[in-house]
Amino acid sequence: MPIKIPDTLPAFGALANEGVRVMTETAAIRQDIRPLQIGLLNLMPNKIETELQMARLLGATPLQVDLSLIRIGQHTSKNTPDGHLQTFYQTWETAMHRKFDGFIITGTPVETIPFEEVTYWQEMRQIFDWTQTNVHSLMNVCWGAMAALYYFHDIPKHLLPRKAFGVYPQTILEPASPYLHGFSDDFSVPVSRWAEIRPADIACRPELSLLTCSSAPGASGAGAGGPGAGIAEDRAHRRLYVLDHLEYDSESLASEYRRDSSANPETELPFDYFPNDDPARPPRNRWRPHAHLLIANWIAEIYRTTPFEIDLIGRR
Repeated sequence: MPIKIPDTLPAFGALANEGVRVMTETAAIRQDIRPLQIGLLNLMPNKIETELQMARLLGATPLQVDLSLIRIGQHTSKNTPDGHLQTFYQTWETAMHRKFDGFIITGTPVETIPFEEVTYWQEMRQIFDWTQTNVHSLMNVCWGAMAALYYFHDIPKHLLPRKAFGVYPQTILEPASPYLHGFSDDFSVPVSRWAEIRPADIACRPELSLLTCSSAPGASGAGAGGPGAGIAEDRAHRRLYVLDHLEYDSESLASEYRRDSSANPETELPFDYFPNDDPARPPRNRWRPHAHLLIANWIAEIYRTTPFEIDLIGRR
């Protein structure tokens, strides 16, 4: 089944050209089915790129998904045209009266700043509280995952001695997890962050399960090659914490590298990303199948457990 997004959203044409099933609002109305209501709180600077990445994955699932784009109301975006935000986005204050089957909170490049010093932290605290009554299943990505782990479980983030940047191998720790159904024993994932969540901190919280971790050099803040947390779960509250960027395009890390190296020629190459470490060669996307699997498994779990009457979300 297709994803339903506004006909004029820039991602619509790109997804259709890729073969992703997209549906106009007019066609969706004719289907006698309740689509899953998915909200995307997009904190990334380049919101248009992130919309496309997330919509591509959600559009590959077998159920009809109604995607709502949401933004922080107390923050002015410098990288996305205001007209785009006004046309396609709701502020959280506008969307807060709604119920969502699934809700995604993205990352944002502020991981070196203490949570309480992020300009919209108070609004994030309100959003996290709101998800407990208005969202059936919550997925948090990168900084969004760090912030949620800190808010809900008092787990700190640890600054890295250098940026974890590249494509790192992940090891499956809980192969029976429904979110990892169909995954291979290990897989690769794009990483781009200056902080980490340590597995030892997750192990101290009995309500949490660590599903995957990485032990590649540079993926750990301790600098000793220890494992770094990849994906964690709070099963009782249906919260998923994804520390890295499976949603990234093939060229996402290349764009970051070119941006950073233009400002600092000493910028290190992304780990295990360019073939033979040659930035002139196009990178190979080795994580795409697992990105699709993760989102498909998440949607399947939502469909299996969410109430048919959406107003019942938060009442159980």
